[in-house]
Amino acid sequence: MRGFLKNYMIENAKMDTNFEGSKNYYSSFRNRQPGKISFQPIHTDLDGDSPEQGQNMADLMNLYEESFKRFAEGEVVNGRVISIEKDFVLVDVGYKSEGQINIEEFKDDSGKINVQIGNEVEVMIEVWDEEEERVILSKEKAEKVKVWETIKTIHDEDKTIEGVVTSRVKGGFSVDIGLQAFLPGSQADLRPIRNMDELVGKTYTFKILKYNRKRSNIVLSRRAILEKQRELTRTETLSAIQEGRVMEGIVKNITEYGVFADLGGVDGLLHITDISWGRVKHPNELFSVGDRIKVKILSYDFEKERVSLGMKQLTPDPWTIAPEKYKVGTRVKGKVVSLTDYGAFVELEEGIEGLIHVSEMSWTKKVRHPSKMVSLGDMVEAIVLDIKPETRRISLGMKQTVPNPWDVIAEKYPKDSIIEGRIKNITDFGLFIGIDNDIDGLVHISDISWTKRVKHPSELFKKGDVVQAKVLDIDKTNERFSLGIKQTQPDPWKTVADRYRVGVEITGTVTNITDFGVFVELEEGIEGLVHVSEISNEKVSKPSDSFKVSDRITAKVMNINSDERRIGLSIKRLDVDDEQNILDDYVSKMTEATTTSALGEKLKENIQESTE
Repeated sequence: MRGFLKNYMIENAKMDTNFEGSKNYYSSFRNRQPGKISFQPIHTDLDGDSPEQGQNMADLMNLYEESFKRFAEGEVVNGRVISIEKDFVLVDVGYKSEGQINIEEFKDDSGKINVQIGNEVEVMIEVWDEEEERVILSKEKAEKVKVWETIKTIHDEDKTIEGVVTSRVKGGFSVDIGLQAFLPGSQADLRPIRNMDELVGKTYTFKILKYNRKRSNIVLSRRAILEKQRELTRTETLSAIQEGRVMEGIVKNITEYGVFADLGGVDGLLHITDISWGRVKHPNELFSVGDRIKVKILSYDFEKERVSLGMKQLTPDPWTIAPEKYKVGTRVKGKVVSLTDYGAFVELEEGIEGLIHVSEMSWTKKVRHPSKMVSLGDMVEAIVLDIKPETRRISLGMKQTVPNPWDVIAEKYPKDSIIEGRIKNITDFGLFIGIDNDIDGLVHISDISWTKRVKHPSELFKKGDVVQAKVLDIDKTNERFSLGIKQTQPDPWKTVADRYRVGVEITGTVTNITDFGVFVELEEGIEGLVHVSEISNEKVSKPSDSFKVSDRITAKVMNINSDERRIGLSIKRLDVDDEQNILDDYVSKMTEATTTSALGEKLKENIQESTE
């Protein structure tokens, strides 16, 4: 085909020796209609052997050869869209036939074709096949070539380029700058990034650290740009820093003792004590890295470049008006913010806290730990008991918000009245009986029974039993409520003298034997003592040699002391009385027989003296 065209041009060129005509012919060939090869013969007179004619012929052939040699594979050229087909787009790049580009290269993300006939496009000669007269073009590859040229220019001239972070990859990020580039994690920001996913999908400006076109490798840096920007703003910031000035910063780091904020190339420390007038357990409760905060410059060391910041100083100290706002006796509300062994701290407002001591939590309960009454976060009411602004302390009382039950308990339960309650607790020394309003009454072990020897209250009662008791005493000052169970019944010792007269013989059971005597139970709870000297006329060293517990014995009542709850008994008196009775009978009989005998009278006197 190429040979045919060459011969055709030569033959027609001979018809006209006008070289301009030859050029017109070539021009008509270059400006043919798309998809057609048409020739318009131009009559040129080439007859003659003049040098000028030979030169014209040579120029014509050079133009012809140039038309086939001006493009090479991989070259980027301009073209014009002349047709849009189903699978490809035809583009005229000045070759003898149109070049084809895959239709997919003209579709956007939604699949829409974004090209029209007549559009000028830059394309790359991908395949050049002269024999088949076929040219395969690529718009995307042409764009990439242009991008590589742009990358080279940006790198060489130390400029910047914008790109979109498309995804996370090992060691960093993948960035779209027209080509896929790599952003190392260490070059993504000025400081380590905790949540790397935050960068994905965002557009940033980068600096090209290095590139390799053969390996399609491009390394970017965002940090280099940020460092340069920080250095520029640092100078401005240093000149703007003044004590007392309010500035805006970005939280850079958070520690347990404070927050580091970037003021613009200069870092300042916001200490935990300068964050709030109130209580701050840890700065991370209030801040997150990246937060924008407003702070006040407290001090600046130019030599060490240390800046101390304050946030609470942006608002007045609440303690300046606290004495007027929280007078003694004022009822207040607050939130429990801290618990200790000795009480609960209540935040009345930011910067103002009061202490409720455990002793001020309840009128009736013995509070060992404040957690038994309140929990962290609870909203409570209290009364201001005392305020000391110089030490920034307020004493609060929670029990004072309700009436003191001890003020009315005496009226409700007068002395000697009978109450009924449930046993709430049993101890070695007595019983605690619940009354009302969380007031407990104590029945001492000595007030449980008139007569029984109670070693432990649990011998007679158990927790939960309902009992009746008599009010013995109410001590409001010491908050004591004394009760007695035995007092609900008459005291048997009050009438014991009526039941056991002196000189009367009684029979009882031995309940206890000691070195000084024997205890004998006369009735339930009533015991008498036979002293060791009253056991026998003969000397008794150990009563246990003669008696044992549960023996039944008879004795005579010698004395009774109801106040001291004592009964004295004697066994030997029984023997003496028996002897006296025998003697009395004998003397009586002797008296009758010797009433007239002086000897009898004398004998009677002697016997009586002996008896006495």
